[in-house]
Amino acid sequence: MHFDLTDLRLFIHVAESKSLTKGAERSHLSLPATSARIKDLETEAGVRLLYRAPRGVALTPAGQSLLQHARILLAQIEYLKGDLQRFGEGVTGHIRVFANTTAVTEFMPEVLATFLKNHPQVDVDLQERLTAEIIRGVLDGTTDLGIVSGPIDDPGLEKHHFSTDRLVLAVPVGHRLAGARRVHFVDTLEDDFIGLHEGSTLQTFLNQLMRDVKRQLHIRVQVSNFESLCRMVEAGVGVGVVPESAGIRHSKTMKLVLKELDEPWALRERYVLTRQGAALPSFTQALIDTILLLNQGPDQGGASTGQTPAARPAAPAKPARTRRRQPTAD
Repeated sequence: MHFDLTDLRLFIHVAESKSLTKGAERSHLSLPATSARIKDLETEAGVRLLYRAPRGVALTPAGQSLLQHARILLAQIEYLKGDLQRFGEGVTGHIRVFANTTAVTEFMPEVLATFLKNHPQVDVDLQERLTAEIIRGVLDGTTDLGIVSGPIDDPGLEKHHFSTDRLVLAVPVGHRLAGARRVHFVDTLEDDFIGLHEGSTLQTFLNQLMRDVKRQLHIRVQVSNFESLCRMVEAGVGVGVVPESAGIRHSKTMKLVLKELDEPWALRERYVLTRQGAALPSFTQALIDTILLLNQGPDQGGASTGQTPAARPAAPAKPARTRRRQPTAD
């Protein structure tokens, strides 16, 4: 079975526009040529790819599968072009990392500063993604590494545990929950919330929690990072959920009270994901080692009333593919 890249691009254009005519225009081809190429694709595949109707086309199940694989294949071609160009400029390695919000904003800057200093000829492409996208990217090879929080149970993945963190509630000094002994998430639902931008892994997780109980958070303000969220909380605009590591760091310069959430999903194990059985280049393994090394120190913890929670020992490093049953939160 042989597929031409031009035909795959054409098929994507037709599928996205749901029209042979519009697909032809996007591909700068005539309509007869487009129709002939699609028919050749169907002949090569041995199955029908499109349902044709007077008002356009729709994908068959086989067509939907081809569209998914065609997008991945063409994306990989573009990545290959970019990588080869960088190698021509003197770069000896390139690593793509999909990570959740906490990783991108909290600890990867320090990790990358250390790693890139020791590996000056290696480039890193760090992208913030949702957990499902991270897992899918590792499995299909779109990314070399994934960084997630929570339970991951897929036989196609190897998991490298590197730290334990928890989600806490940040409230302003004097808030009604500041002196509470226990805080359940339901206790906060009457408050105004400071949320992260739509598409962030943590905000997506909280939104899903609310959908599961048919409730909705009153998001007063949405911001792009944890520092801005904590400043809004300090100013009394609302309350917010943050990783404990971020809350502790910002409570050193802001007047905040961090409260442990008495919820099973608040405690999170963090992992680096690789594809099962993948042969990793030495520089990719070196990045994993750097992540593990820089996150093996004592975790901050024990959020309570006051400014900074008391420290607690870090969880020991777990071997690859350690299985946990904590709910997912990023």
